[in-house]
Amino acid sequence: MIQSPTQQCVDEVMTSRRSTRAFLPTAVAREDICQIIEVAARAPSGSNTQPWKVYVLTGNKLTQLSSAILAAHNDSEQMQAHKEEYNYYPVQWISPYLERRRKVGWDLYALLGLGRENKTGIHAQHGRNYAFFDAPVGLIFTIDRVMEQGSWLDYGMFLQNIMLAARARGLDTCPQAAFTQYHKIISEALSLPDNEMLVCGMSLGYADRSKIENTLLTERDDIGKFTQFLD
Repeated sequence: MIQSPTQQCVDEVMTSRRSTRAFLPTAVAREDICQIIEVAARAPSGSNTQPWKVYVLTGNKLTQLSSAILAAHNDSEQMQAHKEEYNYYPVQWISPYLERRRKVGWDLYALLGLGRENKTGIHAQHGRNYAFFDAPVGLIFTIDRVMEQGSWLDYGMFLQNIMLAARARGLDTCPQAAFTQYHKIISEALSLPDNEMLVCGMSLGYADRSKIENTLLTERDDIGKFTQFLD
């Protein structure tokens, strides 16, 4: 089947999306950020509930939040005191999910020259999340606590739209559940109302192509392993 230019463009946007872990300091125009969020908000949601809320951080506000989280992350007692408000990952890992998780982690650390025994280096690399990997824009996403599981499914489509709209404009992203551990710090820093719950964060900017961590390409199963055609 011959693809149309539109199909090629859409496929390229989807397949070129990466979880970028090193960004250039190049500023992102506010107009571009607004357009990305505006088109992403066309994501479907049950009964058009539109359960998403976005906080866009740049400049001093971004630096202040990063510094506050990193201070806790680098203090062992504080770090242990901060717990996620919801389970992003399963409580009990099983195959094949555990193997996939381990592979992507060790593939990244191998690129960075971090062996399993280098706990300090691995901790520091994990802390790069909280600096938004040096991206000039940090996005924080929240949801009203009254919303149920279906709205979280809707939210995932909105987040994917954010990432694809960014790629269509030559920008890169990294969705980050790592922020959920420090939801109390984020709530205080952004003065979130009590009814809002942190979903995740996201880095947004232009990828630094010179950084080796941005060469990581994760694997995907052949569709035959997870798809059934029933006639």
